[in-house]
Amino acid sequence: MTSSSHLGGRPAGGSFGSGYTSRRTAGNSLSAANNAALIPSNVLSSSSAGLPAHLDDSLEYFIKFPTPNFRNREANELESGAESDFVFVYNETNVPIVMLLGWAGCQDRYLMKYSKIYEDRGLITVRYTAPVETLFWKRSAMKPIGEKILKLIYDMNFDSHPLIFHIFSNGGAYLYQHISLAVKNHHRPIQVRGMIFDSAPGERRILGLYRAVSAIYGREKKKCNCLTAWFLTVTLTVMWFVEESYYAFKSLFVSSERIQTNPFHELKNDLTDCPQLFLYSKGDNVIPYKDVEKFAQHRQQLGTDITKVCFEDAEHVKIYTKYPQQYIHCICKFINSCLSYRGSTKYD
Repeated sequence: MTSSSHLGGRPAGGSFGSGYTSRRTAGNSLSAANNAALIPSNVLSSSSAGLPAHLDDSLEYFIKFPTPNFRNREANELESGAESDFVFVYNETNVPIVMLLGWAGCQDRYLMKYSKIYEDRGLITVRYTAPVETLFWKRSAMKPIGEKILKLIYDMNFDSHPLIFHIFSNGGAYLYQHISLAVKNHHRPIQVRGMIFDSAPGERRILGLYRAVSAIYGREKKKCNCLTAWFLTVTLTVMWFVEESYYAFKSLFVSSERIQTNPFHELKNDLTDCPQLFLYSKGDNVIPYKDVEKFAQHRQQLGTDITKVCFEDAEHVKIYTKYPQQYIHCICKFINSCLSYRGSTKYD
């Protein structure tokens, strides 16, 4: 079943809060109920869960658990007439976990604004953004990163909790693609209850890559003019073509695992059949809205429960910035439906 809507108009107001940070090393079992209000910045060690022992590089991510008084706040909101869609209903002994996978070049302070939506409603959140160099220049490093994220899920006993993936742009989709690959390679199920795609996924295009490069490197270096951005775009395009041609030629003679480079095509036939929400915009000049609709239609034809919400004029990964209330309403309503979903949610 697919529901589709188009939103526009004036944005509602909104404000964001911030958390505090502590540091810990992953690897031990953790009970969410006993670890409220932590935002650990973690260095993941490789030790268990049946994953390769060579994954010994650090992986920085952020986890936050709900504050102890959030239930009282929810009760007050309900008494004051707040919409029920803005409050999640779940088993408190098995708190849902939202994995937020940032877009290329995303700074954690931006991703934190999204995680606060869930934290304010009592959910556990995990934030991680793949480094730009692995998304663009060292794509072979994405596979071990996907395995490390899966190891995190196992080590923290998050595989026993309902999981929601909130994926931003092709950078987040590319990261999820490698988490999905890691799950396929290690036959220990995880409970994926739902997936939210924000401004994703899209076909690979030179113009879209140019705009992404301009946004990322222009912000970081302040001197990424048009010529520099085009030079980087052409360099990446040629490098990727040579890389993919090499692996294709090599596969003719040696049996080897194919490098996965395109989330738009690789995720079309992803084994997860949980409900999926697509939030996208006609004003997105990086990933055209028709790409998202094409991908969603394909997933629907495979039997996936799809919800599409198209905004009229929000820029790339800025839907929440322009339409905060509509954005929150969409994801809260979707997650409530996911938590009551009774279909297949596991990789077996």
